[in-house]
Amino acid sequence: MISSLRHLTNWYRRQEPSEQVLLASAAFSSGLSAFRLLYSGTPVLLFLNWNLWLAFVPYYISRQLVRNVGWIEQSLLFRPLFVCWLLFLPNTFYITTDLFHLRLRPGVPLWFDLALLFSFAWNGLLLGLLSLQRMELVVAARWQLRRGSHFTVPALVLCGLGIYIGRYLRYNSWDVLLAPGELARDIAALFLHPVQARFDWSMIVLFSALLILIYESLRRLAAVMGR
Repeated sequence: MISSLRHLTNWYRRQEPSEQVLLASAAFSSGLSAFRLLYSGTPVLLFLNWNLWLAFVPYYISRQLVRNVGWIEQSLLFRPLFVCWLLFLPNTFYITTDLFHLRLRPGVPLWFDLALLFSFAWNGLLLGLLSLQRMELVVAARWQLRRGSHFTVPALVLCGLGIYIGRYLRYNSWDVLLAPGELARDIAALFLHPVQARFDWSMIVLFSALLILIYESLRRLAAVMGR
């Protein structure tokens, strides 16, 4: 047991500072979830751990691409990884909408569930923003983009659409393969009937704008703090 903890500690120390923060923050959220399960005896909100795991997928893809620069030039490898990253990226920001699940439940104070939900939402934001920042570097190297916003803004708009698709149409990233016809039909309905879907589009536009604002704000704050 002690040996395993020592190996885990050494492995943790070898990670980049940003990844140490991510791992510690994710462990904190999962710890809150485990405590809630043990304290209340009910599996309420356990699904947050699954959502957080999905949020690590795009982060890991972008991490591997940055660490293996040669992959970027190999189209047969880069293209499927990029598509997979793009399909899973909305999962990172989707976790913020899990705040909808906040309600008073017996046995657990409301403030605890608020802290629990917010911690998972924060981790999702961190994973999404860091993953996007890394992929911005990858795409700039691949396609020689002069401005990162030419990539990040469309990507975040697609995330806004993805959040809507996941929250209200109830599709998952893998439904691109499992239910492509139904997914395409429901997305097409948004474009074919924009007036009827005006409230749906309002959410998509609002969340897209919010994500762009958050990304640009944190990037500029990081630049100022790094001086």
